[in-house]
Amino acid sequence: MEYLFFTLNDLPDEILLIIFTKLKNVSLLYSLIGVNKRLNTIVRDPIFTSHLTLMRCLLDDSICPLPDSMLDRFCSQILPEIHCQIKWLDLESSSMERILRAANYPNLSGLGLLDIDLETAQSLFVDEYSLIHTYKNQITSFVIDITKNKKEISIGVNIFLFTHIFITYTNLQYLNFNPLSSYNKSLSFPTSSPTFISSNLLELYVSLKNFIDCLYILDGRFNQLRTFHVNISHISVFGRKVNNKEKLPNLRCFSLHSYIFTNAYDELIIPLLYRMSNLEKLDLNLSLSMKKAFVDGNDLKKNIINHMLRLDKFTFNICSVLHLDNEINLPSNEDIQNTFHDFKNSHIISCLDYFQEQQSSQCLIYSYPYRSKFYKYITNNFSGGLFKCVREISLFDVHPFEHEFFLRISQSFPFMQKLALRNYKPQNNKLCKESKNDNQDLSIIKYPHLTNLTLSRSHDDYVEQFLLDTKTCLPNNVHLNVTYQTLERVTHNFTRDATRINCQKLKSLSINPIRIFKHVKNYFPHTEIF
Repeated sequence: MEYLFFTLNDLPDEILLIIFTKLKNVSLLYSLIGVNKRLNTIVRDPIFTSHLTLMRCLLDDSICPLPDSMLDRFCSQILPEIHCQIKWLDLESSSMERILRAANYPNLSGLGLLDIDLETAQSLFVDEYSLIHTYKNQITSFVIDITKNKKEISIGVNIFLFTHIFITYTNLQYLNFNPLSSYNKSLSFPTSSPTFISSNLLELYVSLKNFIDCLYILDGRFNQLRTFHVNISHISVFGRKVNNKEKLPNLRCFSLHSYIFTNAYDELIIPLLYRMSNLEKLDLNLSLSMKKAFVDGNDLKKNIINHMLRLDKFTFNICSVLHLDNEINLPSNEDIQNTFHDFKNSHIISCLDYFQEQQSSQCLIYSYPYRSKFYKYITNNFSGGLFKCVREISLFDVHPFEHEFFLRISQSFPFMQKLALRNYKPQNNKLCKESKNDNQDLSIIKYPHLTNLTLSRSHDDYVEQFLLDTKTCLPNNVHLNVTYQTLERVTHNFTRDATRINCQKLKSLSINPIRIFKHVKNYFPHTEIF
C-alpha cells in the first residue's frame, strides 16, 4: 500500500485526475481521503464529490448497502468533511436515514431512493418530520424505485406516492419514478383524472399501465415539460374520452416504449405524435399488429418525420406483424431496406420473415447502434452484429435453430442475461452429426452472464443444445424453466452423464413436478426445484 501511494505521489495532478475518473467515486474517497494533503485536495474535486452513490449495485441488478466498515467511515468522517460539496445522493433503504443524519447538505439538489420498501416509501411522505422533508425546498431532481416484490403494488399506493412527490418537492424539475419498473409497479389512473400538477417539471421518466394514463400526463398538468420518457404496458382503445389533439409546443424530447403488441398504431400512437411538432429527439420502441402493410421508411416519413420539422435525432426499434392475405403484395427485405435510402445520418437494419404455416409475417426495423436492453422475436434471418446494451432476448422461428445459430447469438449478445426460446421444430444437423459420431468438432458455446433460461415451449433438441456439455458451457447460478417431461427425456431419466455438468450448475429449476423423487434431486444437488 505504501508503495502504491509513493507511486501516486510521483504522478502529476493531471494524470491522477485521468486515472481517478476511471474509478468509482465512493471507493476513491474511502481509499484516499485523509492519506495526505495533496491527495485530499485532488479527491475533494467536485468531479468526485458532487454525486455519490452510497450503495452497491450487483450484477443481477439487486441493490445492497455498503459494507459496515465503509459505511461507518463515510458517516463519521468523510460525509461531514465534504458535505457542502455534495449535490446528489443515491441511497438505499437500510442505510438511508443514517447517511442523511450524518451531515447537513446545504447544496443537495438531487436525491435517489432506490430499492425502498413500500412501507418506508409511504411513511417518508406521510411524516412531515421525515428526513426527506428537510430538503423539500432544495430538491429539484428526484428518483425513487420501490423494492421488487412478487405482490402487486396497489394502484392507490402508486398514485399516492406519485402525487405526494409533487406536494413535497414543489420545485421539482426532474422525476424518475420507478426506473427499474416491472408491470406490478406501473402507474395507472383507472377511474378519473389525477389531481397532481406542476408548472416546474421539465423532465419525466415513468412507466404506465395504459395509454390513457399517458394522455392524462400530457393533458396540460405539466405545461413546461420538455423531456418525457414513458413505458406503456398496454396501448389499446379505451372507453373514456380524453383529449389527444391539443398541441405540446414545449416538448423537445419524447421516448415511447411498449413491448406488448397493439393494433392502435394509426388510431392512438400517430395522433399523439402529431401533437409534438417541435420535437428535436424521438425514440420509439413498439410492437405493432398491422392490417395492410408493415411499418417501413415510407410510413415513418409520411406519418412522423414530415410532421416534425425540428427533428434532429430519430431512433427506433419497431416490430410489425401482418396476417398473410392473398391480396397483399408481399415485399422483400430488400424492398423494406430501400425505403430507408434517404434517411440522413442513420444506419437502419431490417429483418423480414414470412411464416406460411401460421399465415403470418413479421418485419423488424431498427436504428443501429442498438440501444435497447431487449431484443425480441429473433429468427434464423438474424444477420448478427454486436449488441452490447442488450440483456434480454427471445428467439422464435418455424424453422430449426442449428448450433451455428446459437454461436452467432452468443457472439452478438455478449452481456445477455435472459434468454427465452420458442421453437417446436427439431434440429436438422443434429442427426447428421450423431450419425457421424462427430459432435467433438462443434464449438462449445459460452453464455458468461446468463442467469435465466426459458425453454418450456421448445423441442427437446433445444434443451439438449443448452445442457449437453459438448455443445454449451453454462455459467453457475442459472435459473432454468422447462417442462418435466422434456427434461426427463433429455437427461435419460436423470442419469445421463453428458448433461450432468450443466445441470449441476443450475441455481433453480422450474418444472412444476407433482413430486420430486430422490433420483431427480440427486441429479440436481445444488438446485432449488419447484
